[in-house]
Amino acid sequence: MTGSAASPSFRLAYVPGVTPGKWVRIWQERLPDTPLELVAVPAAEASEVLRRGDADAAFVRLPVDRTVFSAIPLYTETTVVVVPKDHLVTAVDEVACADLAEEVVLHPLDDVIGWERPPGEPAFERPATTEDAVELVAAGIGVLVVPQSLARLHHRRDLTYRPLVDAPQSEIALSWPEDATTDLVEDLIGIVRGRTVNSTRGRTQPAPGSDGKRSEPKSGTGGRKPAAGRSAGQGAKGGTGRSGGGARSGRAGGAGAAKNARRGKPRRRS
Repeated sequence: MTGSAASPSFRLAYVPGVTPGKWVRIWQERLPDTPLELVAVPAAEASEVLRRGDADAAFVRLPVDRTVFSAIPLYTETTVVVVPKDHLVTAVDEVACADLAEEVVLHPLDDVIGWERPPGEPAFERPATTEDAVELVAAGIGVLVVPQSLARLHHRRDLTYRPLVDAPQSEIALSWPEDATTDLVEDLIGIVRGRTVNSTRGRTQPAPGSDGKRSEPKSGTGGRKPAAGRSAGQGAKGGTGRSGGGARSGRAGGAGAAKNARRGKPRRRS
């Protein structure tokens, strides 16, 4: 079975723009005996890679077919417009789609925004890839709208970007075939959700030398010690309304008795 104990490694696919480094480091710390093999795939091919069993799980862009795959949404990306550094929109901190009405907005074939209709004017021909579209932006052919991670991935010194505040956004998720939720997949779920090694959810790792059982509180006290200075018989404030005064009078009486005891000490005869 894919991702089972018989598998020499766990194959994790990821689409462009996702940086799985932090999760990979945690995996290596917790599961040093199970190598994690990273597989870079185009966004449009991620689902097919999982269907074929070429990866055990993948960081993908939603949506996915929920009748086949399970998915845990992780974060939503900011959508930005990529422009030359001397473009007019660089004079503002953020842009609206209406601001691009007179711009040629490039719409690559591997677009991941999922527009109903992209803003601006369409180019004569759609670029094959986002990378090709970035080259056209640099040549002054048009502008490009992408998730911020892709703008960073294809960064050029002569280009910059601004947030596009009213554009659709792309959501990143961890996905895997629903009928292949293995122990290693559960381990990865715990990692991306930020669970600790000893979390009660998902698979847990007992501490070395322990029997893996949780200690139960002793009966009667519920595992809690009475507060210092409070006796078991001392009631709530409502009782007689004299509990505080009784305590004070008791302390005063004790002090008075000790004082009287000192006064009653016989004197030496001269």
